[in-house]
Amino acid sequence: MRKNFIIVSSFLLGTMGAISQNSGIKSSVQNVETKVDSVLNLMTLEEKVGQMVQYNGSWDLTGPASEVGNKEKEDRLKKGLVGSMLNVLSIEATEKAQRLNMENSRMKIPLMFGYDVIHGYKTIFPVPLGETASWDLEAAKESARIAALESVAEGVNWTFSPMIDISRDARWGRIMEGSGEDTYLTSKIAVAKIKGYQGEDLSDAKTIAATAKHFAGYGLAEAGRDYNAVHIGKNELHNAVLPPFKAAADAGVATFMNSFNTIDGIPATGSERLQREILKGAWDWQGFVVSDWGSISEMIPHGFARDKVHAAEIAAKAGSDMDMEGGAYEAGLEQLVEEGKIDESIIDEAVRRILRVKFKMGLFDDPYRYMDAELAASVPFEDHKNTARDIAKKSIVLLKNENDLLPIKSSVKKIAVIGPLADDKDTPIGNWRAQGETNSAVSVLEGLKNADLDAEITYSKGVTLGEGERSFLMPLKINETDRSGIPDAVAKAKEADLVVMALGEDAFQSGEGRSQANIGLAGLQLELLKEIREVNKNIVLVLINGRPLEITWSSENIPAIVEAWQLGSESGNAIADVLTGKYNPSGKLPVSFPRAVGQEPLYYNRMNTGRPSNDLHVTYSHYTDIENGPLFPFGFGLSYTTFDYGDVELSSKELQAGEGITLSVPLTNSGDIKGKEVVQLYIHDLVASVARPIKELKGFELVELAPGETKNVEFTIDEKMLEFFNASDKWEAEEGEFELMVGGNSEDLKTIKFNYVK
Repeated sequence: MRKNFIIVSSFLLGTMGAISQNSGIKSSVQNVETKVDSVLNLMTLEEKVGQMVQYNGSWDLTGPASEVGNKEKEDRLKKGLVGSMLNVLSIEATEKAQRLNMENSRMKIPLMFGYDVIHGYKTIFPVPLGETASWDLEAAKESARIAALESVAEGVNWTFSPMIDISRDARWGRIMEGSGEDTYLTSKIAVAKIKGYQGEDLSDAKTIAATAKHFAGYGLAEAGRDYNAVHIGKNELHNAVLPPFKAAADAGVATFMNSFNTIDGIPATGSERLQREILKGAWDWQGFVVSDWGSISEMIPHGFARDKVHAAEIAAKAGSDMDMEGGAYEAGLEQLVEEGKIDESIIDEAVRRILRVKFKMGLFDDPYRYMDAELAASVPFEDHKNTARDIAKKSIVLLKNENDLLPIKSSVKKIAVIGPLADDKDTPIGNWRAQGETNSAVSVLEGLKNADLDAEITYSKGVTLGEGERSFLMPLKINETDRSGIPDAVAKAKEADLVVMALGEDAFQSGEGRSQANIGLAGLQLELLKEIREVNKNIVLVLINGRPLEITWSSENIPAIVEAWQLGSESGNAIADVLTGKYNPSGKLPVSFPRAVGQEPLYYNRMNTGRPSNDLHVTYSHYTDIENGPLFPFGFGLSYTTFDYGDVELSSKELQAGEGITLSVPLTNSGDIKGKEVVQLYIHDLVASVARPIKELKGFELVELAPGETKNVEFTIDEKMLEFFNASDKWEAEEGEFELMVGGNSEDLKTIKFNYVK
């Protein structure tokens, strides 16, 4: 690879100088802005618009662009009329694309290379919803750091992650890609992921630019149906949806991605309110906004734009800076400026933001900095596998453990491992798997065999989950007729001391475009489970899934249930670590599990009703045919030990503005093995200018205790914790009485009150 080269044309040398790979320059904010302006002032309108265009790497960049469309894209690359590319993978391909641009274009502005690095690049970690169940911010940060390193080792320097949409409906396929239903927890995970991806300095060649997506409201799509309309008011938008994005902006996330949905009839891609007034205005965020795939042109079928030129006008004015494969900006922006329909200053502002990120990434110092063969050869994949196993076991949630069936006892001498996912090495990788190798995960069966149990292990699939081709573009065809394997599974279960059943979802049952009207165990799985229970009631149900499932029958009839999500590369080993007791489970649910799909959307921090205690409307607006509330609540998760919460105390029952008070609660490990507990703090504003949720998570601490050990857990309550977007459209705390609640999940809580006084 050539090490020394001139980055900018000769007419830039007086302003910027020739910057080589070995210059070591780290620009201050002022220097970056000066350089951005210097480049911008020398660009033609055509070149500016080019920076706002993103292309998919839809052809083999290491070979000729044979198809007409790809030849046109290659020609634009050579002219410097492309700002970034996505899905260009490998050092060879990214270098070829960068050279086409750098060695032929007039301005020689480097490209960015983006990719959906969602839960790992080659080493695959738990799907984001599963990883969030660890409630371990350092783990979330570390998995992002590793994903960044593996990405840059193959030329990728920009990820479209983290997804921080609040998701309250298990029917929505992309719930697996986010952090669940809670605003506070999602905000904390968002910041951890951004720090992991971006590190302390974006110019570090081992980091990648992160993207906060989807701005905004995408996770609240009507009926949980992907891309659907969103119907939320100003209160819910500001108090529930936007805080994670504000946290991401404050954490310095490089880019935002807007969303496909409409909010109150306005497509997010064309929302000036969201992008200009809030994100770039009120929040003073300095990065750039990239559209989601084709979302600018999709304003046409929304009925919001007449054609691509009109869509480009709407999106650019609204503040969408880069068009991802929509073809709208290249089709219309120059024409719109020339016709006076868009002021060129709007184009300048967008390009300034794009250039700013590229300077911060060090791309002007060295456009080839992310194409380092030596780095690629030194990636410690074995260490990454160990970390993946550690994070996977932390993400497992023990939902039920009747009669202490788990961990597996030494008296168990024969274990039957049964189910369509028991020896599945692909489903644990999950959807959005980047460059994770097909069928590369450790299966549940392999994990148990690796555990060196003093027991004979037998295996039967029982039923297949589905048949035929399955991929990101083609979901699995569910098996609903082939029962031929059930007799063998029943026979093996009958002979066993313990049955481990691996059931759940295929990798491509959840994810984008994978919304489902039914979220139970698909196909013949429940039938198989019932058949096995008839001959052996000592069953451990291991759920492998990307979304909350409706498992009411299982919860009533199966003694032990383990929520194992889709845990990634080391899935089976992590599951075995928990089943054998090598690791004491500590995960807590980041989403509520329903008793029936008809409860969806379901979430803990709901509003009260006007009849909360009336016999006909018990607790909150209810159904007459099922019990109120979730099957398993937000924040729930058992351990192989037990934790006792003592009496809650406050340092003062009155909080003065500008000051703080301390809540303390003694936590005791009352069992006989070491364990971790996620202590959760919730708050309820009893009377406010707008109705407030019955409780909201405002803090948590992961505490590890030895048997018999007690720790006094403390939380500081301050004015900031009480703030919300109120009836006056202000973020502020209002005087009055508050409840503080602390405990191990969102329902089993100890409560104490205080007053806030200004």
